[in-house]
Formats: sequence, structure tokens, C-alpha cells
Amino acid sequence: MLRKNNMTIQRITPQWITLLQPDEVFVFGSNLQGLHAGGAAKLAMQWGAVWGKGVGLQGQTYAIPTMQGGVDTIRPHVDEFISLAKQHPNKTFFVTEIGCGIAGFTVEQIAPLFKKAVDVENIYLPERFWTVLC
Repeated sequence: MLRKNNMTIQRITPQWITLLQPDEVFVFGSNLQGLHAGGAAKLAMQWGAVWGKGVGLQGQTYAIPTMQGGVDTIRPHVDEFISLAKQHPNKTFFVTEIGCGIAGFTVEQIAPLFKKAVDVENIYLPERFWTVLC
């Protein structure tokens, strides 16, 4: 649990996800080609990420491409994800630190893309994203 600006943040993605319940979705950074060879993308393969599919819902995963350019190229994919999460309130979406590993972005660059997710109850964000957003 994180306390920031007199707020208690409880929707924090676990640092290590090793098991998903049937109504949980692992949200990871990918590349447009869907070559899930490393990082969270490789981990996502165990929950249904599809090799060759770099965007969207796949099994118990959701791919957000982060390797195709700057932050502005990621924004529409994040917005699409948030829209989908709102349409599926019965699912819990665990967002990883997308773009902050192999893609080379900082938390300060990526976290603001999730500003619209702050009030979406079924979206959990990494603690470091919350630190930037609150």
C-alpha cells in the first residue's frame, strides 16, 4: 500500500507475478511484431500472449507496443487499453512497467500516459507509476 498526498493507493501491481486468477490480466510492453523474446513479454507467453501479435488482448494478457518510436506512439495504445479495461469491469488488469525496460523509457516518461487510468478501479499500476501520478 502506498500513501501519497493524504491518499492511500491500494491498486498497485505486485512486483512479481507468478500466478494469475481466471479474471486477472497481465499487461506488458511489447513490440509491434509480437516477438515476445524478453522481459515481461517473454513471461506473458505462459498466460496466452501470442507470438506474432504485438497489440491487444491475448489469453490472460494485454500487449501494449512500446518499441516503435517515442512516447507519443505509445499513447494511443495505452488509451485503447484503458478503454478496453473499462468495458471489462469484472477483470483485474495488472500493468507492468511497460516501456521502462528493454524499450529504454523512464517511469517519468511512461507513467503520465496512464493518467486516465487513475480512477479506473480494475486497473492496477506499478508503485513507481503511482509515485509520478499522485
